[in-house]
Amino acid sequence: MKILIVNGPNLNLLGTREPQIYGNSSMEDVLGELKAEFSSDEFSYFQSNSEGAIIDHLQQVDFDALIINPGAYTHCSYAIADCLKNIQKTKIEVHISHIYQREEFRQKSVTAPYTNGLISGFGTKGYRLAVLSLK
Repeated sequence: MKILIVNGPNLNLLGTREPQIYGNSSMEDVLGELKAEFSSDEFSYFQSNSEGAIIDHLQQVDFDALIINPGAYTHCSYAIADCLKNIQKTKIEVHISHIYQREEFRQKSVTAPYTNGLISGFGTKGYRLAVLSLK
C-alpha cells in the first residue's frame, strides 16, 4: 500500500518544538519506525508551512491512503477541507496532542469531517495507530 503522510505548519520542528506537548521524536524517527514495522508498505512524506503547497501536493501525488496532520490548519482551513472532501481514498487525521484538552480554538476540526477517522492525543504513536487502522 502506498501511504502518504502529510504534516502542516510547524511540524517540521518535531523533536524540538514544545517537547512537553509534542514529545522528543523527530518526524524522521517516526518515519524510520513506520518503515521498519510496516516494511511491505511504501511511505512518502510531505510537510509544508504553506496551505497552498499542501493542497497542491495532495492533488498531484499518487497514493492509496492518506494520513494527515494539518497542524493549525485543522481549525481554520476550509481550503484543505475542500481538498480532502474530493479525495476518494481512505484518510486518517492525526494529532500528536489531545486537541480536546487544549485551547478552545483547537477543539474544532474543520478537516476531520472529510476523513474516515481521527486519532488524537497519543503522541507520535498516533501515526502508527493510523497505519494500523488502514490494515
